Amino acid sequence: MRQEKYGVLMVNLGTPEAPTPKAVKRYLAEFLSDRRVVDTPRALWLPLLYGVILPLRSPRVAKLYQSIWMAEGSPLLVYSRRQQQALAASLPDVAVELAMSYGQPALPQALARLLAQDITRLIILPLYPQYSCSTSAAIWDAVARSLKGYRRLPSIGFIRDYAAHPAYIAALSASVAHAFARHGRPDRLVLSFHGIPQRYAEEGDDYPQRCDVTRQALAAALDYPAEQVLMTFQSRFGRDPWLLPA
Repeated sequence: MRQEKYGVLMVNLGTPEAPTPKAVKRYLAEFLSDRRVVDTPRALWLPLLYGVILPLRSPRVAKLYQSIWMAEGSPLLVYSRRQQQALAASLPDVAVELAMSYGQPALPQALARLLAQDITRLIILPLYPQYSCSTSAAIWDAVARSLKGYRRLPSIGFIRDYAAHPAYIAALSASVAHAFARHGRPDRLVLSFHGIPQRYAEEGDDYPQRCDVTRQALAAALDYPAEQVLMTFQSRFGRDPWLLPA
C-alpha cells in the first residue's frame, strides 16, 4: 500500500519585489487584473487601469512601501516566510511551500515543487482568517489553473478560513491582552478589517459575517461585552460603496 505523503501550500496575497514605482506597477497590474478582485467588464476596466490608475498610483504606493521596507525585504514576504519555516519545523514529515497570489514566490512554481515530491495529499492554506471571494476564492482559481497541465493529481483539501479557530482567537486575544496590560483596558475595542465592495457581500460573499464571527469570538475570549467590540473596514478602492462602518 502506498504511504501517504502530505504537502501544504501556504498562500498570501503578494508584494512587489522592490519598493520602486516599476516593481509596484508590475505587482498592481497583476493584482488589479484579477476578476476576483475587480469584476468590472474588461473593456471598461483595463484602459482605466493601465491608462490612469497604474501611472498615478504606482509612484505614490512605492513611497508607502519604502516607509515600511525591511532590510530583509518586504514585510509581508519576510513574515510569511517565517510562518512557512515555523510550520515546516513543526511538521518535519510534511512538505511546506509558500506562494503569493500575485508576485513572487509564484503559485504555479511553488505548486510544482510540491508535486515533484510525489505528494499524495495536498492542503491549500490561504493565510486569510476570514474567507472572501476576492482573496481565498482567488487562490482556488489559481490552484485550479496551475493543475490543468498535470495528469496525476493528489487528493486536495482547501482550508476555507479559520475565523473562529481556537488557536487563532487565542493568538489574537493574547496580543490584545498584552496591549491592555501596557495601556489599560479601554471602554471600546475597535477591530479594523480590510474592506470589500458592498456589492460583493450583497451577491453572496459572506466575508462580513466571517469578520463578525471573529469579533464575537475575540470578545468572549477577552471576557469583553460584545457590544463594546466594534467592527470597522478600511482600504476602500474606487468609487463604489464598500463595507461600512469605515
